[in-house]
Amino acid sequence: MKNNKILLALFAITFMMVLVACGGNEGETSGETDNENTEDTNTESEESNEEDSSGEQVLKIANDQEPAGLDPHITPAHSSVRVYSKIYSTLVRFDENMEIASDFAKEWDWKDDTTLVFQLREGVKFHNGDEVTAEDVIYSFERILDEETGSHIASYLSSIDSMEATDTYEVTFHLASPDATLLTNLTNSSAAIVSQKVVEENGDLQQVAVGSGPFKLEEWVPDNRVTLTKNEDYYVEGQPAVDKLEYYTMVEEASRLSAVRTGEVDMTTVTAQSAELLESEENVNVMDYQSLEYSYVGFDMNHEILSNEKVRQALSLATNREAIADIVWNGQATVSGPIAPSMGDWSIDVKEHELYSNDLDQARQLLEEADYGDGFEIEITAASTYADMIDTAQILQQQWAEIGVDASIKQVEWGEYIDIWKNTSADVLVGRNGSGSDPDRAMNYFFNSEGSANVWGYSDEEYDEIVTNGKTTIDDAERKEIYVKAQNHLLEKSPNLFLVSPKNFVAVRDSVENYQPYPHNSEYIVETTKK
Repeated sequence: MKNNKILLALFAITFMMVLVACGGNEGETSGETDNENTEDTNTESEESNEEDSSGEQVLKIANDQEPAGLDPHITPAHSSVRVYSKIYSTLVRFDENMEIASDFAKEWDWKDDTTLVFQLREGVKFHNGDEVTAEDVIYSFERILDEETGSHIASYLSSIDSMEATDTYEVTFHLASPDATLLTNLTNSSAAIVSQKVVEENGDLQQVAVGSGPFKLEEWVPDNRVTLTKNEDYYVEGQPAVDKLEYYTMVEEASRLSAVRTGEVDMTTVTAQSAELLESEENVNVMDYQSLEYSYVGFDMNHEILSNEKVRQALSLATNREAIADIVWNGQATVSGPIAPSMGDWSIDVKEHELYSNDLDQARQLLEEADYGDGFEIEITAASTYADMIDTAQILQQQWAEIGVDASIKQVEWGEYIDIWKNTSADVLVGRNGSGSDPDRAMNYFFNSEGSANVWGYSDEEYDEIVTNGKTTIDDAERKEIYVKAQNHLLEKSPNLFLVSPKNFVAVRDSVENYQPYPHNSEYIVETTKK
């Protein structure tokens, strides 16, 4: 009965938050500086409308966060990826069917299990006019693998033993062991081909961007907009279809809703609650897709209390994931493990796992065994600019209180949140991750002792052996068995609590044509046009 009252109260709070967001003043923000930025954004939008009238096709997109930097090798934030993925090329990419397709590499060939040869396109140029060759590919990957770079995808390329430019337009990779994941990993936007000259001139690529992709960086006005222009020399004929992309930073969802309703922007992501509010809008279409993402709770494994496995298991048992799906995501989410259900039979049915049973008595018993029967205090950190993270933290606060855990909530701005994630400087962190397009990302990248995104301090030799075996096993049926074992092992150890995988929603003006969001690429817009 007590749980029901809590849930009803949370429903009411969430509903009121939605009403406030939709009923507030257009562009309403919480601070003076933000109000100034909103005014600048409106001014720039008026300039864009003038450009539209001149015959130039300008696609305007509302971004829910400011980019955290534009260096693809060191910045994993989605607000950055959505921009630099349009600027840089990778060797290969996924097509609409999630099949490996050519990008800068026109073809490739496995000579044997450990030798991979890429044939590169000839005559491709960086946006500064320099030709892209095999040496640029080698430099880019050496930079990713260099410990001083601190790349978040270094572990993606860890199987590479050596690389050589076997011709001006040919690169040969020699692997230390077979790697079933390498081609998939190379589709990642962060595996970008960069210019050595530009890196050396600027130190890094956080504020500059010179790639060979479909769009060129024209301007970045902090806390306002990023403008990209069409690369007229792009090697794919007829792409991109629009002349310019403009990303406007609109942190408040109320501002994004107003902007897409009025036509100030052409498209934006929205929450499930807002998607319902837009259903009656005459000139706006809402498109949805099941994401490859999952929400999670990350633990500092070196924390005095959270280093105890029984404590983490107790918190898992005290977490009602179905309530999180219903309240935070308006029922538009599925309970998930580390591999999102949208990845099909790579994912296990986590609802069958004991630690997903929401057994409060068992949770209290585990705390007793861990010598925390009287409970403890802990701090949950969440990004203040993501409503789903704040709502999740509030629900966890209520649910964990049922077993005597006194959780406070710390809300931080996006830049600080990224720093906290990188440095594991929070007791508990609420966030979202992508499972990727291969189970290796979900299992190796985040939780192997050497994983580039293992920020939690989780180290488990048995687990490392399992996921390394999964990476080097070529047969899919064998790999699936391995990853079933890995998922169950990870759920048992609980370095993270995996919560739900949400549906994502994109609000699109009806003037936008040839746009289709995909789970692996929600912003595939090189063929998108405006009427």
